[in-house]
Amino acid sequence: MNAATTPAISIVIPCKNEAANLSFLLDEVDAALAGRDFEVVVVDDGSTDGTGEALKKRVEAGAAHLRHIRHDRSAGQSAAVRSGVFAARGAIVVTMDGDGQNDPVYLPKLADALKVAGPSAGIAAGQRLKRTDTKLKQFSSRFANNLREAILRDGTRDSGCGLKAVHTDLFRQLPYFDGWHRYLPALVLREGYGVVHIDVVDRQRRHGKSNYGILDRGLRGALDLFGVWWLRRRRKVVPTATEIRP
Repeated sequence: MNAATTPAISIVIPCKNEAANLSFLLDEVDAALAGRDFEVVVVDDGSTDGTGEALKKRVEAGAAHLRHIRHDRSAGQSAAVRSGVFAARGAIVVTMDGDGQNDPVYLPKLADALKVAGPSAGIAAGQRLKRTDTKLKQFSSRFANNLREAILRDGTRDSGCGLKAVHTDLFRQLPYFDGWHRYLPALVLREGYGVVHIDVVDRQRRHGKSNYGILDRGLRGALDLFGVWWLRRRRKVVPTATEIRP
């Protein structure tokens, strides 16, 4: 794929120190999207393992649809997602985590669900079933999701799932802050678009460990939650703008 090519779908994968997981995950992405017009944008968030080398070797081996975006320093998952969205060439961005827990088989299902839903829908959001995290993480996630739903009323059971499909133009318009990737349904609703949901099944991480702890994510999430609530309160009416021609 050259710079002039415009794929239909851009798969954006933020990652940090996931060299061992990317080796099989990218093969699975290729298999899931076989026969489709797509690109894969991997955003390396300042990895210190062999992530960069693994991606370079894969591109040199002929993966023309693969693009490697690297941060010069670690800036977090939200920043990595944002870099991938602005680098994307496709009309639809589908995000997934780089740790291998998200199954790529759902990538085309999310993109198709967004298309079928029509122009009134802005996002197709994955919602995890049969969580594979520890009981403590499952409990904390359930508590956070229940609190978020009570405050934001976004109709989403699992806002933290990494699998999401969003129209690229809309994605770039959403207000950005550190943590935004966990509130995309609510932010899309704020812009006047609908949300569709796809149930997905998570998998066990094969290699490495999570880059995020329960306590630090919980403390930041509480502040983010009220920030998103404030943003939605500040935009109660979303008008339809139509140009009137003589």
